[in-house]
Amino acid sequence: MNRRNFVKAGALGAVAGVSVIPSRVLGKPLGHVAPSDKVNLACIGIGNRGGEITRALHATGLANIVAVCDVDMGAPQTLEVLKLLPNVPRFQDFREMFDKMGNKIEAVSVGVPDFAHFPITMLAMSLGKHVYVEKPMARTFKEVELMMAGAKKYKVATQMGNQGHSEANYFQFKAWKDAGIIKDVTAITAHMNSRRRWHDWDPKMTSYPKAEPIPKTLDWDTWLTTSHPLHYQKDFVNGQWRCWYDFGMGALGDWGAHIIDTAHEFLDLGLPYEVDAVMLDGHNSFFFPMSTTLSFKFPARGSMPPVEITWKDGLNNIPAVPAGYGVSELDPNIPPPSNGQMQPAKLNPGKIIYSKDLTFKGGSHGSTLSIIPEDKAKDLASRLPVVPASPSNHYANFLKACKGEEKCRSSFEIAGPLSQVFALGVLAQRLNTKLVFDRETKQITNNPLANFLLEGAAPRKGWEEYYRL
Repeated sequence: MNRRNFVKAGALGAVAGVSVIPSRVLGKPLGHVAPSDKVNLACIGIGNRGGEITRALHATGLANIVAVCDVDMGAPQTLEVLKLLPNVPRFQDFREMFDKMGNKIEAVSVGVPDFAHFPITMLAMSLGKHVYVEKPMARTFKEVELMMAGAKKYKVATQMGNQGHSEANYFQFKAWKDAGIIKDVTAITAHMNSRRRWHDWDPKMTSYPKAEPIPKTLDWDTWLTTSHPLHYQKDFVNGQWRCWYDFGMGALGDWGAHIIDTAHEFLDLGLPYEVDAVMLDGHNSFFFPMSTTLSFKFPARGSMPPVEITWKDGLNNIPAVPAGYGVSELDPNIPPPSNGQMQPAKLNPGKIIYSKDLTFKGGSHGSTLSIIPEDKAKDLASRLPVVPASPSNHYANFLKACKGEEKCRSSFEIAGPLSQVFALGVLAQRLNTKLVFDRETKQITNNPLANFLLEGAAPRKGWEEYYRL
């Protein structure tokens, strides 16, 4: 059976079987895992951040890792994870893995570069596999749209990997919103002013860096997935992919999911009607600016007023802070990047939330909010609700959802619109312009090129089928 027919047959099987029949009525022969059993998990992308995800899922004790896949099985960062799983079947191509082991896999983790999330996730869902995919969900607006539709079509558990969405910040924001402490929010400043990988590059670049020999252990063609053909270069891989418009989502896509996520969900923001590239320092056609200020405008929602989110990144693009802000400390709960320790900045990653009556200060990931200034916080201390503890971390939450025991906190239904906000923001960065967006038709109405780029160029030959699953 060739791969195209295998994909179609698998999709039909998923629709006819696992995706329609409730799991509680399926017996062992059809792949059902009882609540007391582990989830049979395949990990796709096991180096760098993908390796961290693999270790975290393994550490829950809820996963039986039955396969690992990475385009470079000889890289030092990949070999580290292989030592943890010495007897697990290994693959370099996720398509071959599904061909050979599809009936032994119930769920997958996707810890690969942003642009490659889409084809892997779509194939996995079409085969009835639950999916944990690193943030942001995908690189283009349309890809996220298709992933959200796929999750509904195939009825699988989905989780985007913004792990703070299962920690204290998530439960506090929800409790404070429900209790009326957070209400009438009108503006949010979200900021990430630490050094980024591209900050030493020349923004006057006029072409991609020159080709280099492909490492013998790397399957470069599979690494490219749906992207246009391009030569190998060390600055395209191992986290450097995050710098390029073709492969990554810059500081916004990297950190926005850890900073804006709870406000976006619990304030029911959805999609913006306007995104403006207010300031871009070092704008160019290839990689992200040295500094960026973006404005996202969201309309009123029911009784909630309109909200403007201002995003700021860049070493010298520090937002003004309100009186009584206090000290900006580096939160120990923020995980370090895979290439080293998190370095303190003039203002560490986080957000300032302005409502009609109160101002809140918060960090990133699971960091909780505080009310500022301090005397205002003391006045409200007795009114603050009890915040429940998290019953499971983000990885355990996903695996329990695979077994029907919990609901994913960052499912594609929740994480999809947030990821589309980032896709719109990156479009405004790339084109250095203001975008007017119709929330009903999901079209950009003032810029034909930007509207075209919601979907983007056609995928590389041989990869079109993933857009039809």
